[in-house]
Amino acid sequence: MLKAIAKPFGVLMLWLYDLVGNYGVAVILFALVVKLIMLPFQLKSKKSMMRMSRMTPRLKELEKKYGNDQQRYQMEMAKLYKEEGVNPMGGCLWSFLPFPILIALYQAIRYPLTIMMGVGEDLLADGGAIFQKLAALGYQTQTGRTAFYDQIFQSKFITEHFDAFAGISDKLQPLSYKFLGLDLSSTPSFAFWRWDFSSASAWLPALGLFMIPVLSALLSWFSMKVSNAASPQTADTQRQMRTMNLIMPLMSLYICFTMPAVMGIYWIAQSVFAIAQDMILNRVYNKQLDVEDADRIEREKAKEAELEAKRAETERLKAEGATVENRNTSKKNKRAVAAQKEVERKAAEARAAKLAKKGLREDDIPDSQVGDRRYARGRAYVADRYSNPDEAEEKTKAAAAESAAYDETETAAEPSDETRAEDMAPALTEAVPAAGEDGPEAEEQPAGDSE
Repeated sequence: MLKAIAKPFGVLMLWLYDLVGNYGVAVILFALVVKLIMLPFQLKSKKSMMRMSRMTPRLKELEKKYGNDQQRYQMEMAKLYKEEGVNPMGGCLWSFLPFPILIALYQAIRYPLTIMMGVGEDLLADGGAIFQKLAALGYQTQTGRTAFYDQIFQSKFITEHFDAFAGISDKLQPLSYKFLGLDLSSTPSFAFWRWDFSSASAWLPALGLFMIPVLSALLSWFSMKVSNAASPQTADTQRQMRTMNLIMPLMSLYICFTMPAVMGIYWIAQSVFAIAQDMILNRVYNKQLDVEDADRIEREKAKEAELEAKRAETERLKAEGATVENRNTSKKNKRAVAAQKEVERKAAEARAAKLAKKGLREDDIPDSQVGDRRYARGRAYVADRYSNPDEAEEKTKAAAAESAAYDETETAAEPSDETRAEDMAPALTEAVPAAGEDGPEAEEQPAGDSE
């Protein structure tokens, strides 16, 4: 199954090798082709991720506002994502696509004869024509760790003795793994203390192979830094990115030290192309998003100004008594409002009756009243207590008695929850409308907007 998936990648690799005649350059071009194929998807993903990063402050506001109601918070967050055209999972899929491609390329590199060249496996099996010719010419089948890459060694042996194999299959062709003096079929070794330092021709290639995984890890780290540079991040996101910035380069280092060096060349090429792509996209998309943010802020300001103007106009008309009942208000709401007003009217009548029995009037304003606060200056306050000290004591007692009587009246006149429910029940029962009876709900509107 995996070999079948890797087959198109192997065909592309061989075509690129035939085109340029250099294995390393073919791998770099392969990385470029993959990058170009994925570019349309990565463009959309990159812009979505940058836009979502800019939404972080607004998401924080929603969390602060609806943090105790997770269902409402999720609904508002989904609404915000929809308004901004952002898919929070949009960037995840494309970020994982390079790994299947890396695995497919690895299969193509590991099996150059069967996957890249398309040679039949029967020819390489025990008793096959290629197998017999390899044995006749003295090829030693690989054992141990190198047995995993036996086809690479077979391919190199066939290239060295190509005249002997040319007539067996027309799909066979010479394949050189040399690139900048390095054998890309070799696996880099981190055990530099085991290198042969007696000759530069021995340790220089080993050093070159050693630098491939190191350079791959460094470029992988730098690529992630560039990718995240244009996105403002919260403290939590920064901690997560620090972890990713460490894990990905270490993974790159491990892979390139355990696989043929050609995998490191591919990883390096991918990182270089990704850095160039992100530097360009960061600059382009930042300008576009700045314009979008400015337009959004202007729209929000205009909407808020319009709402504020409507509120001010409604308050002015209310003060002038020029508001009218909105004819679109539902009958259910009208009946509920009427029931509430009836409850308040009965409470006011009961309070007035109680005050009358005690010789008090609700519209009497005591000296202690300030605005709507009846006893703002104190419940036994007397205005002329200093200018008229002879009567101050009697007036103080009278003021205290009046306030106590008023408080008793207020308490007695205030309907209990049970009484309020009983008074409102008939109106609320009638408020249940028949199907199709309700219209859009609103309370009141200025006289000029009733149509």
